[in-house]
Amino acid sequence: MTRPPDQRLLSELATYDPQVANLSLALREVILEEAPDAIESIVKGYALAIGFSFTGKPLKDGFCHIVAYSSHVNLGFNRGASLPDPNKVLIEEGKSIRHITIRRLSELERPYIRRYLQAAIEEVSRAQPQSSAKSKSNAGSKTSRRRRHAR
Repeated sequence: MTRPPDQRLLSELATYDPQVANLSLALREVILEEAPDAIESIVKGYALAIGFSFTGKPLKDGFCHIVAYSSHVNLGFNRGASLPDPNKVLIEEGKSIRHITIRRLSELERPYIRRYLQAAIEEVSRAQPQSSAKSKSNAGSKTSRRRRHAR
């Protein structure tokens, strides 16, 4: 079993149909089995969303998210447009986000669910070292400029 859900998450899910709440928690388990070090971020708007990242920045660095609706749950991929979709199950949502709609617990047993999660984790892992490198190179160039101006 993965780590227990946050009390706030359980409180928010209590307002949903039990089937949707259980589906959300089961999908959360699958995600955390694939990414045990992921940081969860809970957002309640028109629907309950749980973002997953390794930095605590689910919008910028997130690899996936769960959105609970009244009758189903979406497994969304923040960079889904760049993921391979051999099963043709990703639904387009704007420029970069793609999702899979899940209505039953049995759908979580489909092997491609984990394959898409693994691909999303790999995608964000490739992107994060580049952003760190950019930050370091920008920091170095700012320091160089400061030194030149100080002379």
